[in-house]
Amino acid sequence: MINVTFVRNAVDRRIISFAVEGHAKYAKPGKDIVCAGVSAVSVGTVNAIEALTQVELPCSMKNGWLSSDIPVHPDRETDDKIQLLLEAMAVMLATIAESYGRNVVIGELLS
Repeated sequence: MINVTFVRNAVDRRIISFAVEGHAKYAKPGKDIVCAGVSAVSVGTVNAIEALTQVELPCSMKNGWLSSDIPVHPDRETDDKIQLLLEAMAVMLATIAESYGRNVVIGELLS
């Protein structure tokens, strides 16, 4: 199962970190569309943030694991773009979880 956790600031609900871990086990490795979808969305979001905002996120990635602590960018407009892309990732992953709830679970924590 893939576990996705978003940590939000308790005051403004801003995403301050996320972690994606595990394997969907929907199908055999190389044929697992759920794992491929979650990977494409999560890695694609990190790449989009870096390409569109020129902000390099501090990430940790290895087999079945991707996590990042999201820095507050001093430029409000850039910070808003980063948050918009992260919120889009949350929506896309929730959409996958709606269809494949046995394979993907999403949780939120407040900090």
